Amino acid sequence: MKAEWQEFASGQKLADALADTVAERLEGAIAARGTAVIAVSGGSTPPPFFKALSRRKLNWARVTVTLADERFVPSQSGRSNARLVTQNLLQNDAARAGFIGLYHNREDVEAAAEMADRAVGALPLPLDVAVLGMGTDGHTASFFPDAENLDELLDPAGDRHVLPVHAPSAVEPRLTLSMPLICNARLVALHIEGADKRKVLEAALAQDEGPMPPIRTVLENAVSPAHIYWAPKKDAKP
Repeated sequence: MKAEWQEFASGQKLADALADTVAERLEGAIAARGTAVIAVSGGSTPPPFFKALSRRKLNWARVTVTLADERFVPSQSGRSNARLVTQNLLQNDAARAGFIGLYHNREDVEAAAEMADRAVGALPLPLDVAVLGMGTDGHTASFFPDAENLDELLDPAGDRHVLPVHAPSAVEPRLTLSMPLICNARLVALHIEGADKRKVLEAALAQDEGPMPPIRTVLENAVSPAHIYWAPKKDAKP
């Protein structure tokens, strides 16, 4: 498995560099195909990257933003990834971008996932960019190690675009882009910060037996070598 590591002295330097790379990829996609699609992740790490990217100059009206995964909560919830993206990325120049969320107000996460599956499937795929995060349990997107349907989630031959997720460690039910959709992105970037996550990732990449952590499975199946962006935690000194 090939992956390209890039290390930065601080979270802000990482955010600026990642924003430059992503903006360049989106601009190239617009020039080549007239449109660009990016999937981004939630959590506490992405906001500086989102804010930096929102100020990059490109034809945002031709960009569609979607989510790598989402909690089954309405966009008004403080735990909503859609809310996080709206408040931090869909601002400044990026306010002109389109947005396709994964949450739908349905009776259960399965029905919401079916609606999101159709909406995402109507996008001009493959994704141009997928920016992922990772938990200390080795999950990425909502591919949690304790998910009831983990085999389905990590199926490289699956035909869904969006899947429902039930996992005790996830608290709420979740919706996630499928592994084939993420792995077929023209650029897969993993954005992590802190020594703990670096150790988790290095252990996952070095593992040679037993059940592989979800992040290892995703990186192994990416059609192009993933780009790993790492920096110390935001409050750590370079």
